[in-house]
Amino acid sequence: MSKEEGTHAVVSDLINFLNASPTAFHAVDEAKKQLQAAGYQQISEKEVWELKAGHKYFFTRNHSTIVAFAVGKRYVAGNGFHIVGAHTDSPSLKLKPVSKVVKGGILEVGVQTYGGGLWHTWFDRDLTVAGRVILKRENAGSVSYSHRLVRIEEPIMRVPTLAIHLDRGVNDGFKVNTQTHLLPILATSLKAEVNKVSSENGSVESGKQNDGKKENDKTGSSNTKHHPILLQLLASKLECEPDDICDFELQACDTQPSLIAGAAKEFVFSGRLDNLCMSFCSLKALIDATSSDSNLEEEPGIRMVALFDHEECGSNSAQGAGSPVVLDALSRITYSFSPNSKLLEKAVQKSFLVSADMAHALHPNYMDRHEENHQPKLHGGLVIKQNANQRYATNAVTSFIFREIASKHNLPVQDFVVRNDMACGSTIGPILASGIGIRTVDVGAPQLSMHSIREMCAVDDVKYSYEHFKAFFQEFSLLDANIVVDI
Repeated sequence: MSKEEGTHAVVSDLINFLNASPTAFHAVDEAKKQLQAAGYQQISEKEVWELKAGHKYFFTRNHSTIVAFAVGKRYVAGNGFHIVGAHTDSPSLKLKPVSKVVKGGILEVGVQTYGGGLWHTWFDRDLTVAGRVILKRENAGSVSYSHRLVRIEEPIMRVPTLAIHLDRGVNDGFKVNTQTHLLPILATSLKAEVNKVSSENGSVESGKQNDGKKENDKTGSSNTKHHPILLQLLASKLECEPDDICDFELQACDTQPSLIAGAAKEFVFSGRLDNLCMSFCSLKALIDATSSDSNLEEEPGIRMVALFDHEECGSNSAQGAGSPVVLDALSRITYSFSPNSKLLEKAVQKSFLVSADMAHALHPNYMDRHEENHQPKLHGGLVIKQNANQRYATNAVTSFIFREIASKHNLPVQDFVVRNDMACGSTIGPILASGIGIRTVDVGAPQLSMHSIREMCAVDDVKYSYEHFKAFFQEFSLLDANIVVDI
């Protein structure tokens, strides 16, 4: 296979992953399918783990975070973990617990902003909804409740902009009011069936039912919280009745598919590249680096990928990087091979984390936003991020290790530090480095339009990222054995 064919194959797989993953829940579900197809066994945090050297496992938490690992055949308790960490979530508009809004004869959907999105990019897009629901099932007198993923493929909503004739100064600066401007339009109340259920259930605009009670006082039925037409669309997709839907976590999603684009077919145009691109590349790298028994024959450590939810809002959740999920995994794996509680601390100090989160490529229309010596370019390979104030967890040792792996495999790398007069973002890297005490390097593929509903990156950087992560899994144990820092 030629280099160009190899790049196309990896990027095509990324496109398929992106199109299957409108939400963090769907991304984890797609990751599960790929891991199971590669021979990884699902285990549960609720059960006792009985692990074996040379075997491959994964578990999920909240179905929005997933941790997969392969145990080297030469692994013994106290050996290190070689981890690539990324995140499954992206900025989005999430439906409110009470999403039913009626104004001016228009049915709107109440949403709340999640993460730091470029919210003006959500206007005039063809939107739908996806996420998970909790379903009630009755069978032979017993009731059970299940988690189900749902996605309505066709466009059902839109956030329209105001015509320039009604806002002549809009091109001098458009400031989005996220409370009042961002409500998607679902339908009008002119249609007979929609108008019927709307009049029967009252409207949020009036805030009253026909009996004079406030609508929000009636919490026993989902129909008082959400538009019946929306519930019916969901029920039809799930092949259930609207009343079977007990609760849900849904978000607005763009319906335009991800694709390879550009005049030279050199770009990926897609939503959620931050950070599903890094999630995919790390997952594929782990699967391919553990695809046969021979891959783990001489491996003394654990090869692991951890994909977290809630990075975009600070990682402070039961399934975020700020939770004990990684430390729990490290301790349970270590203890499953030895009851010696002192070996975990040893394992942590022999471990290494690659915090993989997309990076800011140089924008040709805003050259001044990067300083001259740190201008990551598209097609330039993974970017090593550094920040003296520890917004990134990279240091000289961890940077050297990652560069040395790249050098051995002829992979390009780039450097980034933010300008001194600009605020610096952060990643899961410092959270895990400080919470666990693990050596960490922060890296990411360069992209443009970060946090837009529609982002872009270069196809070459997808291939470079995959190859770099795969080489990390294959090379780290040997390289680390020759590095002396703390004696």
